[in-house]
Amino acid sequence: MRHLKRTAKLGRTGEHRNAMLANLVCSLIKHKRVTTTLAKAKAARSVAEKLVTLGKKDTIHARRLVAARLHQEDATKILFAEIAPAQKDRNGGYTRIVKLGGTVGKFAGHRQGDAADMAILEWVDLTSAAPAATTETPAVETKPEAGNEEKPAKKKGKKKAEAAEAEAKA
Repeated sequence: MRHLKRTAKLGRTGEHRNAMLANLVCSLIKHKRVTTTLAKAKAARSVAEKLVTLGKKDTIHARRLVAARLHQEDATKILFAEIAPAQKDRNGGYTRIVKLGGTVGKFAGHRQGDAADMAILEWVDLTSAAPAATTETPAVETKPEAGNEEKPAKKKGKKKAEAAEAEAKA
């Protein structure tokens, strides 16, 4: 019986599970949003929230603990420079899990291969600020005039190219 055993094993060994969750949290830190299975999202949420709590301390010891867990220096820098300061006033609950679903389509909210429930794991406060900052006016492309266009030469087949070379030599 598994009474009081809360670790989500996710069908992996302990080392594989820790590496997978570290990679998932690194992707969350870098991209601000990750689409994954619901079980993995729930397991990664606790890791991410503990790392943000360490990031809010902003000490050398906290940096070393985060770097030891994530194994990616760039993700550690982003966590301490962007994410932790944005969550400074918040006492926990830094992430949100949004279940993908609905009634539209044959596999709505489920992965097609194995019908696993899918979810989006994202930061709570960062998602509202990120899209507003990145909106730009699209560049207008000018099309060349119809008379000045040069069409690319058609590719000849291998045999035709060899025949053309033979004619050129003769």
